[in-house]
Amino acid sequence: MSLDYPVILKKSEEGYAVGCPALPGCWSQGETEEEALQNIRIAIQEYLEVLQDNLKGEDVRSVTVIV
Repeated sequence: MSLDYPVILKKSEEGYAVGCPALPGCWSQGETEEEALQNIRIAIQEYLEVLQDNLKGEDVRSVTVIV
């Protein structure tokens, strides 16, 4: 399954910080823009894995939103 998440990329003296506003607290960084984007992909995957584990046994539903 493939999902798209918007991310915010911020350049700093150390490189790039990148966060995913849709997933509170999901941030990463990298020396280059490419490295930061790869690192946030990993962070999002790990965030979603933890979320899925935490929701086991819950009545989870999906809704469709048209923007």
